[in-house]
Amino acid sequence: MAQAAAKAGMFVWEGTDKRGKKVKGEMSGQSDAFVKATLRRQGINPGKVKKKPKPLFGGTKKITPKDISVFSRQMATMMSSGVPLVQSFEIVGRGHENPSMQELILAVKGDVEAGNNLADSLAKHPLYFDELFVNLVRAGEQGGILEALLDKIATYKEKTEAIKGKIKKALFYPAAVLIMAFVVTAVLMIFVIPQFADLFKDFGADLPAMTLMVIAMSNFVVDNVALLFIGIVGSIVGFVQLKKRSLFVQHLIQRMALKAPVFGDILVKATIARFARTLSTMFAAGVPLVEAMDSVAGAAGNVVYSDAIFRMRDEIATGQQLQVAMRDTELFPNMVVQMVAIGEESGAIDQMLAKVADFYEQEVDDAVDAMSSLMEPLIMAVLGVLIGGLVIAMYLPIFKMGQVV
Repeated sequence: MAQAAAKAGMFVWEGTDKRGKKVKGEMSGQSDAFVKATLRRQGINPGKVKKKPKPLFGGTKKITPKDISVFSRQMATMMSSGVPLVQSFEIVGRGHENPSMQELILAVKGDVEAGNNLADSLAKHPLYFDELFVNLVRAGEQGGILEALLDKIATYKEKTEAIKGKIKKALFYPAAVLIMAFVVTAVLMIFVIPQFADLFKDFGADLPAMTLMVIAMSNFVVDNVALLFIGIVGSIVGFVQLKKRSLFVQHLIQRMALKAPVFGDILVKATIARFARTLSTMFAAGVPLVEAMDSVAGAAGNVVYSDAIFRMRDEIATGQQLQVAMRDTELFPNMVVQMVAIGEESGAIDQMLAKVADFYEQEVDDAVDAMSSLMEPLIMAVLGVLIGGLVIAMYLPIFKMGQVV
């Protein structure tokens, strides 16, 4: 099934409807025969069916989590307005600006038209619709509340993407400034300082130690620029590939990230917010707690918390309360545990977890703003010392020129 879905493509077709009127359109399918059979079931006599050619330029736009979030919101809106499921897919798919997303939506629509339920159709595309998404849709189909669940999924996706956006925002500014500082330093070392070094050859006096050190560094960089460039690029590419392929490296980075000063605290709050939001959404959809914990662990985004959630699941399966299992991990603040305890006593765990998620999402927002305010003067100080130090080292001999004269 998954292989067939992977080979599906877009086909352009022409035919006639029951009244003999010419109609045409596009449909996703594994072959032209599949498309013709589907059209006949819809009461259309197919004529020409051919594979849609891929555009020469810009035909492979990536599908982003935001695309999936918008898709969920649009489907929830369509269905709550009384539009049938297949027609909703048609409207949303045809109106999407991203060709790749349009193809994905129409592929799912084709599976639904072929008689599959929506959850199974989405499960054929695990790269875009994860286990959490599929489980919630399945619960919605079984409970007859698909539009309500799609709305919850859309809200969940929007909240989690907002959290990710805040984390990226916290990282982007210092990373961009440091990269620019590296580029400026490289330019000074390779092009500017050698000019000063040539100028100082006939200076007629001993150069300051700081100037000699900077010139020596510049000479080393100029002599080994190709080797340094290959080494830096190779190290970055190697680290990225190692991180992508090695589970141990991924886990090591995730564990170290939680202990990083300032930023680690933001990651902890973001992970707790994601845990609370995911579990609240699953619980509100009527998914049993033990089953929900698998999806929650997958959505945690950090191996430390994922492992802890799996241990919690095993404890809950033996009859332990959620609050006790959370306390045993020693990873959740007392406030979160107490909120869950109140939720268990009152039978409103989903509402309490939603409040926890709201609180920690706001905490992440405030922490990112505070960190940005803290980082700006620190980055300026680093840049001042780095760039300013190089400039001062080059001008110190000029300041001594008066003494020589």
